[in-house]
Amino acid sequence: MNQAIKRVWVALTMMFVVCLAGLSYIQFFSAEKLADNSLNKRQLYREFDLPRGAILVDGKPIAESVPTDDGQFTYQRKYNNPEEYAHLTGYYSLANGSTHLESDLNSWLTGSSSDLVFDRLTAMFTGKKAEGASVELTIDGDLQKKAYEMIPDGLRATIVVTDPKTGDILAMASKPSFDPNELAVHSTVKAAENMKKLNNVKGLSPYINPAIGNLVAPGSSFKILSTVAALESGEYDLNTVIDNPTRITLPGTNTKLGNFEAGICARQPQAKLEFIFTQSCNTPFVNISEKLGAKPYEDVTERFGFGQQLNIPQSVTASVFPTGMTASQLAMSTIGQFDTKTTSLQMNMVAMAIANDGVIMQPNMIDKVIAPDLRVIEDPKPKAFSTATTKEVANTVAELMKGPVQSGTAMNAAVPGVDLRVKTGTAQIGNTGKVNSWITGFAPGDDPQVAITVNIEQVDYDTGHNTAGSLMKKMTEAVFNK
Repeated sequence: MNQAIKRVWVALTMMFVVCLAGLSYIQFFSAEKLADNSLNKRQLYREFDLPRGAILVDGKPIAESVPTDDGQFTYQRKYNNPEEYAHLTGYYSLANGSTHLESDLNSWLTGSSSDLVFDRLTAMFTGKKAEGASVELTIDGDLQKKAYEMIPDGLRATIVVTDPKTGDILAMASKPSFDPNELAVHSTVKAAENMKKLNNVKGLSPYINPAIGNLVAPGSSFKILSTVAALESGEYDLNTVIDNPTRITLPGTNTKLGNFEAGICARQPQAKLEFIFTQSCNTPFVNISEKLGAKPYEDVTERFGFGQQLNIPQSVTASVFPTGMTASQLAMSTIGQFDTKTTSLQMNMVAMAIANDGVIMQPNMIDKVIAPDLRVIEDPKPKAFSTATTKEVANTVAELMKGPVQSGTAMNAAVPGVDLRVKTGTAQIGNTGKVNSWITGFAPGDDPQVAITVNIEQVDYDTGHNTAGSLMKKMTEAVFNK
């Protein structure tokens, strides 16, 4: 072989190796990134001709790809019990893209995840269509169904149920809801028409899971955190007597703040934390905020998760505790007003922390990921999100949370035979006459199995207070089969 031919042979060999390496990299290592690129329309059309993995609850699909003969694509995405799960699954749509778990789990569901590289390699050599993995959720189907059905139609409301020992999300239901099947149709014209109709439904956004996306003033449910700050400071304990005037002037202003007029706070002008917490008196928490200043509250809220990004794997909007406040603004913030805003999941995490000796477990919705050949490729284990407070403080607050159910603001949530610990909250919405109603807690007190949070948005006081307590009662009964 002469030198010229040898050089050509070496060059061709090197070019072949480079091409093979590039093809291998694109096919197996960059596939996930390319597949998730929103500009990759070819990939999107190809995916509609592939068997997308299912999203499962209790082993049954709540979202699955079924064969279709409509002449456009081989498969059609189908949602079972659609309204119950719409805010979890989201939708997978040719016209509107994908949202929620359909988007967050896309690399697994399409089979483009790096975890499935050998499955793709096998499919390429065998000529079979590559299949996506299925994802089993931690959701308890029975609890999810009951949570959704017990929320009255016409209300903007959310119920979240978790296991405080593991962080597993057992139920997360909201109304109003929608049918993702209407957005998954292959006709882009029809899908656009259906989306337009949904966008006109008051209180509904198909793009937002209310439990993790709506920021709502927590009202007095926030007093759990304010009580933690007071106890941690060393300035207060269960025997400390605190001034409890009927009305108080907010520091640095002429604005008056009073206790709930229909309550019994006025019976004790000076009171201990047990009475103050049980009856949800406002004025003592103003006095405490003046004494402690902002820093303890900022520290406590950060440890409980405020201001922090979280994925379950849906992205959770960070809850807000304001900074740089005046003394009067701090006072209002410590009773869950001013610019304090939180998601329902965040207030559930507060309950989880108190139930679990001060430790918040990472909230999680994924039980396992199952490859097409049924092997488990992901099996998330429980892990701590943060140590929110000490065991001693958590246990003290847990004792205080008995009061509202036994003789305070949550008596309508009591379930005979169940040691339920809660805190209620009512946040006024400006001068609208509307409020946000809350109740968050856990049960049973001696060995917590669940943390439950109920939030009702933009409702009149009587409806909100009565319905929130009623939903907590019904959900607790559902959990413990009472």
